[in-house]
Amino acid sequence: MLTIPTVPLADGTAFPELGFGTYKLDGDEGVAAIRSAIDIGYRLLDTAVNYGNEEEVGRAVRESDVPRDELLVTSKVPGRDHGFDETRRSVDGSLERLGLDRIDLHLIHWPNPSVDRYVDTFRALVSLRDEGVLGSVGVSNFTEEMLLRVADATGVMPAVNQVELHPYFPQANLRAFHAEHGIRTESWSPLARRSELLTERVIADVAGTHDVTPTQAVLRWHTQLGSTPIPKSSSAERQRENADVFDFTLDETELRAISSLARGRLWDGDPERHEEM
Repeated sequence: MLTIPTVPLADGTAFPELGFGTYKLDGDEGVAAIRSAIDIGYRLLDTAVNYGNEEEVGRAVRESDVPRDELLVTSKVPGRDHGFDETRRSVDGSLERLGLDRIDLHLIHWPNPSVDRYVDTFRALVSLRDEGVLGSVGVSNFTEEMLLRVADATGVMPAVNQVELHPYFPQANLRAFHAEHGIRTESWSPLARRSELLTERVIADVAGTHDVTPTQAVLRWHTQLGSTPIPKSSSAERQRENADVFDFTLDETELRAISSLARGRLWDGDPERHEEM
């Protein structure tokens, strides 16, 4: 079993430096893949209402031999559930589908600024945290201005902001803001899915220097930047490869070389305009 190191969130939670994404892992095969990841050493599991697989994630957690307190389960409030009362009902639904008595990290999936209810949504998450229903509370796809707005309104800065982040979109300014305000960066699509990222010469060169795969070089880049990537795979072999990235270190020149691939978002995910219900 691999050991994935942790870092403390602002609220004191020990948060893994690398987690497991579960998007599109469903049915019995999805449960088996999630259980495999847990057996390999993953402790942070990422799901969402809109992924439609909270039941599978909860089943994998309950069937695992790993003690519940060692696992951090993340879920997310969808846009259709924004609002104070709506969010509380949404969390109840997630708990029921997961079959768990608490959710360790709950995020707002998208801010949906045209609806303008994300402050009330976050206020509800804070109230549920204070009641012990949730562990940590955070957001996903929020800008600096949105983060400050919810913090000003609630007195609580989100513990985590999960955002699109990969070498094509390193998010340097947002990461610096997170570091300044005690927010943990989390990377969705850390390997820039459906792109040519892993065939880039600079990544191949870095991987060759350390005798690792291009995937491992990119995931190590994430962790050294101070972000928690959440790669997904249904293959046990690939799951192990993805998690086995803590026995080598990229130097500053290599980090800058990978970051120099920056060219912007790969999908229509600008939080100011993109909205999901």
